Amino acid sequence: MPKLPQSVLFCCDHNAVRSPMAEGIMKKLYGQGTYVQSVGVVNDLEIDGFAISVCQEIGVELSKHRSRSFEELEEMGETLSGFDLIVAMSPASQRAALELTRFFHLTVEYWPIMDPTGLGETRETKLNAYRQTRDQIYDKLKTRWGDT
Repeated sequence: MPKLPQSVLFCCDHNAVRSPMAEGIMKKLYGQGTYVQSVGVVNDLEIDGFAISVCQEIGVELSKHRSRSFEELEEMGETLSGFDLIVAMSPASQRAALELTRFFHLTVEYWPIMDPTGLGETRETKLNAYRQTRDQIYDKLKTRWGDT
């Protein structure tokens, strides 16, 4: 298993579902050994209620998450060059990450994680779609860095 990076930035389109899930699950799985943040290409949505619900089921707290964009991350004094790894979970976030880091020596990985928003008609079918996304992220983290 590759060793954990010192810092990881997860990104998706809005920082409302996939990347905050990944941030929360990674912190739960691997503790404070790795600095973990998440951003979106744009910040136009609050953290998604279904994402909060399905993560609570596995003991991951997302309700305090505040969505932010790449730009806002930098405005807060964090530079992308400070991360060892950027994990993009959507094509738009992969393009943004590659564009913003083209002069840096850091790795951008693309994980094609399903976007559950808009799937399902009832609350239960929506929750099941979000659970699939959560489990996809969980499995990908375990595959990438193993058990602690």
